[in-house]
Amino acid sequence: MRFLLNTCRAYSTSFSVVPRYRITQLGRVGQIENARQVFDELPNKTVDSWNSIIAGYFQNNQPDEALLLFKKMPEKNIVSWNGLISGYIKNGMVSEAREVFDKMPERNVVSWTAMIRGYVQEGMTGEAVSLFWLMPEKNVVSWTVMLGGLIQEGRIDEARRLYDMMPEKDVVARTNMMAGYCKEGRLSDAREIFDEMPWRNVVAWTTMITGYVQNNRVDVARKLFEVMPVKNEVSWTAMLMGYTQCGRIEAALELFEAMPMKSVVTGNALILGFGQNGEVAKARRVFDQMMVKDDATWSAVIKVYERKGFELKALDLFILMQKEGIRPKFPSLITILSVCASLASLDHGRQVHAQLVRSRFDEAVYVSSVLLTMYIKCGDLPKAKLVFDKFSSKDIVMWNSMISGYAQHGLGEEALKIFQSMFSTGMVPDDVTFVGVLTACNYTGKVKEGLDIFESMKSKYMVEPKTEHYACMVDLLGRAGKINEAVNIIEKMPMEADAAVWGSLLGACRTHAKLDLAEVAANKLLVIEPENAGPYILLSNIYASQGKWNDVAELRKNMRARSVKKSPGSSWIEVEKRVHVFTTGDIRAHPEHSMIMKMLEKLDVLLREAGYNPDGNFVLHDVDEEEKLYSLRYHSEKLAVAYGLLKVPKEIPIRVMKNLRVCGDCHTAIKLIAKVTEREIILRDANRFHHFKDGICSCRDYW
Repeated sequence: MRFLLNTCRAYSTSFSVVPRYRITQLGRVGQIENARQVFDELPNKTVDSWNSIIAGYFQNNQPDEALLLFKKMPEKNIVSWNGLISGYIKNGMVSEAREVFDKMPERNVVSWTAMIRGYVQEGMTGEAVSLFWLMPEKNVVSWTVMLGGLIQEGRIDEARRLYDMMPEKDVVARTNMMAGYCKEGRLSDAREIFDEMPWRNVVAWTTMITGYVQNNRVDVARKLFEVMPVKNEVSWTAMLMGYTQCGRIEAALELFEAMPMKSVVTGNALILGFGQNGEVAKARRVFDQMMVKDDATWSAVIKVYERKGFELKALDLFILMQKEGIRPKFPSLITILSVCASLASLDHGRQVHAQLVRSRFDEAVYVSSVLLTMYIKCGDLPKAKLVFDKFSSKDIVMWNSMISGYAQHGLGEEALKIFQSMFSTGMVPDDVTFVGVLTACNYTGKVKEGLDIFESMKSKYMVEPKTEHYACMVDLLGRAGKINEAVNIIEKMPMEADAAVWGSLLGACRTHAKLDLAEVAANKLLVIEPENAGPYILLSNIYASQGKWNDVAELRKNMRARSVKKSPGSSWIEVEKRVHVFTTGDIRAHPEHSMIMKMLEKLDVLLREAGYNPDGNFVLHDVDEEEKLYSLRYHSEKLAVAYGLLKVPKEIPIRVMKNLRVCGDCHTAIKLIAKVTEREIILRDANRFHHFKDGICSCRDYW
């Protein structure tokens, strides 16, 4: 009987507690409708149950509903009033909280502290201080909240005076004061407080270690870390990130391997640390060894690959991430958009765009700029223009991207129209704008317009020309055959001409067979960039075109002596969301090389029937005649185009990217290929886009 009596008492005692607990739990997990149902079904509603449901509405950002319920309460206690203040503060409604505070029938230390905390959270430290000194009684929490407010605002000396006045200092107050000193770089003051602490918890130790780390005193931090009695995940992470931030990545790895529990955060920090130090393979090894990964882990490795030029690996990892069911978040999506732009991976770019739209991230101007750049670099100008037109509040980056995009695609008129539209909206052009506009004039032979715009930069738009603007002008004049005017521009430059300027002049000299000036420009370039093969190749081609074979041989000898090597030509094409890479002369590396060979043979027949003679279009300086013809036939862009003809549906343009500038012979060949196969071919080389259709290129052979 006693057993039954005890059970009954336990049940009756907890009857009112269980529903209140249920209401609280449902409110915390966002199920406020279910919490309300539990509340409404209560036969006897206690003050505590009213307080719980009101707190639930505040937690779910429904302050109006919370106030309605508060007004309906048949009975209120001081906890009810304090809950109303705290709820308003959690929703950033500090003025409403103050109204409640002022009309409360009675206040306790919790009421005062809650109101002060609200002012501190909103950055209203002056109001917090005034209210603090009006408090009839203060406890250690009140003092600590006010102390935190002063520290947060950087009023560190006032904070110290308040700290010294505190009748009781707990570990939280001491740690806050210590953290404030660390933030200001006053490590000796922080250490003094740390050393005087009668008892230190793991947070206090970690705060002091973090202070040393943030102020580049990693060795001192490590000494303190070693004598720390108890370490938690945050302590290990703080120490490890200290090493990664100062570039001591091997020490970070040693610490990581010693960790009893390797957290995701520390693994992510180590990956980024290796990435920043250029150790991509080690970053990937840490990634592969991590048993638990979050979105930030995947994003970190993708970012490392993207920053260090391993775009294909970044794309492969992104694909693997999705296969494993990891939903990429905003940082991963933005990084992969940059990768898609670099690789001209239009299919994946569209996929990422769709994910950004679903998440409503595409409404931000920064995201629109990245999308715009991606579509431009993928050769889809119509889609880029749609993104551009859709966004009403365009910033300077978007305007510049659109101007440069049209310029790179050889659409000078359109670029100049965008420039005029930009100016008419009141947007002020910057130096990047003029690089795009002058490039547009350059790529379309608009010499007069280019000269007028260059002259107006300083007088009309107050933009001081930089070396890149002078390089554009030298290139513009040089392409048009105005070599002397180009030289005059260089001579009048207020700064030293850089490699871009001399490179533009050298290219013009090659086009117009100006050997003497070419040698001057090449020698300048060899001083500025002694390991760049470009000047050697251009000058060698000029010598070869004029039969100066002894000079060609001497150049080759100098290249060998200086270990200067030409970057191998490589091209790539995306087919069915997979990027296929081709290197000049290395056709057998592709698994479908036999099919590509047959397509090349078929194209050879079609091109010769169309009167194409590669031998008359191309001069190669560093191989014999037999090798020349072989290399010419298997240039990387031709291999990629051949593969595109095999795999890309006829109604879709073939999009090919190349790491170097397309050679004259391949340019001629691809024009004819586009004509005889009745295909549209878009080629992006190191300088610009070429749209081939019906035997014509968008550059009009002005490249």
